Amino acid sequence: MNLPNSITMSRIVMIPLLLWILSSKFPWQGPEGWQELAAAVLFILASITDGVDGYLARKRGQITTLGMLLDPLADKIMVTAALIALVAYTPQVVKVWIAVVIIGREFLISGLRSIAASEGFTIQASDLGKLKTVLQIVSVVAAILSHRWFQWELGLIVIPVKWTAITGMYFTVGVSTISAIDYFVGFWKQIDRASKNRRSSFVLSRQKDTQKAGT
Repeated sequence: MNLPNSITMSRIVMIPLLLWILSSKFPWQGPEGWQELAAAVLFILASITDGVDGYLARKRGQITTLGMLLDPLADKIMVTAALIALVAYTPQVVKVWIAVVIIGREFLISGLRSIAASEGFTIQASDLGKLKTVLQIVSVVAAILSHRWFQWELGLIVIPVKWTAITGMYFTVGVSTISAIDYFVGFWKQIDRASKNRRSSFVLSRQKDTQKAGT
């Protein structure tokens, strides 16, 4: 297994560890906030590996079928696991419907990409999709921290942790919905173009067959 795939596998290993930290079984719970800080740091590390493995795979020329399978799978499981855990961990921030919309969007895009691949074309990540990813990371981290802190006071600077989490989650839902529509429109255009190309090829083939029969 090459380095990029090993990094992807490490992200998958982090998922049950994140769920354990966010559970009541975690031994270091208390007002110090070690549980929340550990979960937030782990999620940030997992998110960083999401970009690192792809970068290394392209740079080192180590793009493999296994990596193409594991990378999106690890992303979807990580997001799904984090949101489901947060529904129970911080229900005042991550509502059930928020988790359903975001997770549903992830599986919708995966389905569209699978169909696109079977049709012989790809759907590239859009700027909206990248923005959604950044918002998602910030929102999840803030939601984890909001379990312990309403806000952070750093001298004259006040960071509203809970309101950052709530606002971020709603923004993530909005961008997720818009980007899903954007992906679907792009997918439909590609499918329509592919369908027209097949029809054109079929007509040309029939014309050639007719000409051959006439001679």
